[in-house]
Amino acid sequence: MNRFTSRRQFLQRVLKGTAIASAVSTISTTSVTNEIFAGEKHAHWKVGLAKAVITPEKSVWLAGYGSKRAPDGKLHDLWMKALALEDAAGHRAVLITSDFQGVPKIMSDRVFEQLQKQFKLERAQVMLTFSHNHCGPRLGDDLIDYYPVEAEQEALVNEYTDQMVTRCVAMVGEALAKLAPATLQMGQGKTTFAVNRRTNREADVPNLIANGTPLVGPVDHSVPVMTVTRPDGKLDAVLFGYACHPTTLSFLTWCGDYPGFAQVELEKNHPGVTAMFVNTCGGDQNPLPRRKVELCEKYGHMLAVSVEEALKQSLKPISSGLRTAFELIDLPYLQVVSREELTALAKETNGIKARWATRLLKKLDAGHKFESAYPYPIHAWRLGNEMLVVGMGAETVVDYALRFKREFGEGTWVCGYADDMISYIPSRRVWEEGGYEGGSNLYEYGRPAFRWAGDIEDRIAASVHKLVKQVRE
Repeated sequence: MNRFTSRRQFLQRVLKGTAIASAVSTISTTSVTNEIFAGEKHAHWKVGLAKAVITPEKSVWLAGYGSKRAPDGKLHDLWMKALALEDAAGHRAVLITSDFQGVPKIMSDRVFEQLQKQFKLERAQVMLTFSHNHCGPRLGDDLIDYYPVEAEQEALVNEYTDQMVTRCVAMVGEALAKLAPATLQMGQGKTTFAVNRRTNREADVPNLIANGTPLVGPVDHSVPVMTVTRPDGKLDAVLFGYACHPTTLSFLTWCGDYPGFAQVELEKNHPGVTAMFVNTCGGDQNPLPRRKVELCEKYGHMLAVSVEEALKQSLKPISSGLRTAFELIDLPYLQVVSREELTALAKETNGIKARWATRLLKKLDAGHKFESAYPYPIHAWRLGNEMLVVGMGAETVVDYALRFKREFGEGTWVCGYADDMISYIPSRRVWEEGGYEGGSNLYEYGRPAFRWAGDIEDRIAASVHKLVKQVRE
């Protein structure tokens, strides 16, 4: 006789003569385990997992680096993965991870619309993240002015983007259909290959490391880890994060850069497990030194080892309960670009800037009026009483992770690269310093301005605090 059968008999004795006793007598041992004593075996969570290959079958160019890059093969497949969560009260959320360089609003809005129509998932319940891998494919109008205009390529990109919308929605549906009891636990590892690229010149880093000279500038070397374990004790998924650009490689071969190698290694070490990666706030962080496959494999291995070390520690159970909150806030531009400025810039020798100016002039000629701000997505999810996830759009610099983890405490994950690949999102410090992440480079992302207004960190922080308060009430 197992302990649950014994406890069922105990309840019958305690409740003898009542309607409840009759009901208890009809409950199977499995049902008692799942419904009455679930806290002793596993939390009141259901989790569903699904994944889909996203490696292009046609010659879609690789994204990033401001040039035409036609693919020449692959080191390993690219993936999109879904983690569906449901608490005991039936509240649901879905986290999507991917090996994309950047998912633009023109794609993610279509995904969110279809998920609402087909599965009744509201925007607050879905976070669509991308690793920012520069060995992945172009999507939609992301970084549209980065690349020479070729009609055939634009058609391929549009076709591929349509396929990815369909594939993403189907994958989420599969994850929801697979919801089944599970335990969630969390821990943390550490690895140190991320370097603040604003304060350490790339060419100097190898000698600095060799000489033992400390690198400078803010970094976040933590590796947050969350596990999904089934009632039989089987590890089924590992979600992990790191704050660093996946830009170890700049060649023409499909692969997931260091996050891809880390996921491949973890899934090899744990057959049947789904490994999922989120880029936390790596906007100003690079893997240095870089540019070699051997280094990419090394960093992927370092990240996988940090996850394995976290799994060997005492992980913290995540109790039942799921709350989600979301809003779009306006991030104002410092100044919208004028027709006069665009007319002059259209003659630039800088190809990206000239294409940008020419495209925007055509929009003005068509009667379009540029907005003074951009809608910025922000999420807050609370899992149990232990885990808080802050999700933020685009390329957030590391200051945001350090700030919100300090303000909200242990168990806080701060993820950038969610929902929309807008541009770099500087903190006030980075904005005042200027430079690539904080200066006049919004044109590279197609925005109708050169810089953000200086108060965007304050606006983002106010929204994050409001949303966190909502999910913690």
